[in-house]
Amino acid sequence: MKLQSLYISQLEFESGAVIISYGLMAMLKRKYKKVAFFRPIVSYLPNNDIDLIINNFKLDLDPQDCFGVTNEEAKKLISKNKTTKLYEILIEKYEKLKSEYDFVLIQGVSKESLHMDIDFDINLELAKNFDTPVIGVLNGKNKSCEQILEDISIEAHTIQSSGANHFATFVNRIDPSCKEKIKKTKTSYLLYCIQEVPAISNLTIADIQESLKAEMIIGEEKDLHKTINNIKIGAMSFENYLEYIDDQDLIIVPADRIDIIVGSIAAIHSKTVPTISCMLLTGNIKLKKSIKKILQGFSEHIPVLQVKQTTFEIAKKVSNIKAILRSNNSQKTSLIEGFFNNCVDMEAIEEHLQIDSFHIVTPIMFEYSLLKRARENKQTIVLPEAKDERILKASEILLNSNVVDIILLGEPQELQRRSQLLGIDISKATIIDPMDCSYIDSLAVEFAKIRKHKGITQEQALEILQTNNNYFATMLVHMGHASGMVSGSISTTADTVRPALQIIKTTPDTPIVSSVFFMCLDTKVLVYGDCAINLDPTASELASIAKSSAKTAKAFGIEPKVAMLSYSTGESGSGADVQKVKEATKILQEDSSLLVEGPIQYDAAIEKSVALSKLPNSKVAGDANVLIFPDLNTGNNTYKAVQRSSGAVAIGPILQGLNKPINDLSRGCLVSDIVNTIAITAIQAQGTPTKKGKK
Repeated sequence: MKLQSLYISQLEFESGAVIISYGLMAMLKRKYKKVAFFRPIVSYLPNNDIDLIINNFKLDLDPQDCFGVTNEEAKKLISKNKTTKLYEILIEKYEKLKSEYDFVLIQGVSKESLHMDIDFDINLELAKNFDTPVIGVLNGKNKSCEQILEDISIEAHTIQSSGANHFATFVNRIDPSCKEKIKKTKTSYLLYCIQEVPAISNLTIADIQESLKAEMIIGEEKDLHKTINNIKIGAMSFENYLEYIDDQDLIIVPADRIDIIVGSIAAIHSKTVPTISCMLLTGNIKLKKSIKKILQGFSEHIPVLQVKQTTFEIAKKVSNIKAILRSNNSQKTSLIEGFFNNCVDMEAIEEHLQIDSFHIVTPIMFEYSLLKRARENKQTIVLPEAKDERILKASEILLNSNVVDIILLGEPQELQRRSQLLGIDISKATIIDPMDCSYIDSLAVEFAKIRKHKGITQEQALEILQTNNNYFATMLVHMGHASGMVSGSISTTADTVRPALQIIKTTPDTPIVSSVFFMCLDTKVLVYGDCAINLDPTASELASIAKSSAKTAKAFGIEPKVAMLSYSTGESGSGADVQKVKEATKILQEDSSLLVEGPIQYDAAIEKSVALSKLPNSKVAGDANVLIFPDLNTGNNTYKAVQRSSGAVAIGPILQGLNKPINDLSRGCLVSDIVNTIAITAIQAQGTPTKKGKK
């Protein structure tokens, strides 16, 4: 029988149950259309773990439905010997979610939050009453292999003795040296180890500000997610202070130490001094207007917080602050998902769940499939627009998730400094400076050869490559130093496509470069072409676009059913525009392997009820998934209308017809758009031999 829920039981203090919840939720959202998250007892409202899961996975849930009772309510019922009443309340809320959702993931009662003198494990009792298998979470931090093995044995015995069903155990925050030994332990349940990742457990500026109720006197909301490696007190001369600090330090300093305050912000402009994460000013001392004016005059800043308490008082409080995983911290959440995917056998979990196959593809499912396929045969993607903050953020996400290798173009020290200021880790990326590249001459020779018919000399080729990142990146792809390129977050479509047409060129069987968008709707993915490149294609060009689009769809697991769109269906209309679509359809129908219908209106193409009345015998109408627009005006406006009005995720434009993958971004793209486009580019590149270039 297929399971409908899992219960995550935190068996020790600070074991990190929310990390397990996050990793499992990512898996469940890829397999189920409707997933709920439930916490039986919470210590406070609003609850951070609930907000994290709802917001990051866009669950269709009211936060009020995601918890049963508060700590205080639970304590009152238990103290009055009304534990059965407590269970009844919780079971009723859980059953309601179970009846409305395909799967319910339950994160049990936190050991830190529920301090009660009770002689039973409330999580195991709840799991039994919910009829839900248990996932135990152990804390492996600072424990020997022998201690962990003993904990695993005790936990298994405890669960078995309680009568609950033991589904899996996760040993979290484990030292890497113990992983292999623990993994060899034979159990009747699933057993996984997730190593300690300091970047996840490190404090952020938001943790400091919230816990101390500190005022941010310099900085912005986006600065709050930056992590803190160490906490130090600035109480020495500025010269000695500079020798004392390291990257991403939090510096606690009295508010009257103007030398350290001004000097720290000035120091971020230096390439030889570590970049601290934040300054925390102590003492009830207001900065003078003249000092604020100096600070505000710098072009770049580090965030500055201020509290009224003394340095000594604050230092004691800071040492007791615990890191909170927040929904807006993409750096930490991407790390969690990446490490979870690398440490956990998802297929084994799915097998134990006996998940049925659904003929539904949600945006999350599709995006996951992209990342999974890209990860299976990792490619190298070059990003010429590394100055864009969104590009750096997307790079970090992909590198942390081990999806692709990244080449960033720019001056290495400048990019590293900028990423540190943004709280972004790009240390796993390869950074190439076109002005200082060991093989620039060989690129220039090849580029001059390609453009010889246009009179380009080697000297001119060298100048173009060193001053135009899109040309340099395209040459990296052409010469095999990278598998593909993604650009367009800053530059225009023409600036991205022109070098590709001149250098990469089209495949022999494709007369025209075109584009598609993957339109991820609520339960399916549609392919729209061409919405970005060709202004007014001819009938033969339209047929070529349709063939390329069908080929792209099939490459991404979508069995193509092609609709050649028009303002009329079948023989109902006439005119030059309709005739063009008719001719294109006729060209396509000569290829018997392709299911195609046209001319056809959009509603008849995707809506079965309309199709039955207009084209009742069509194999495509009502079920089309590759929709070809007659011109750019129609296609571009339609994809944007659908995206904005329905909330669909639009991935693209994805270029098709080139010998090697080069893809364009919208200048209004989000970080998630960049991540998806890079993953698609990597999938397009799979199977293409490349050689890694060195600086």
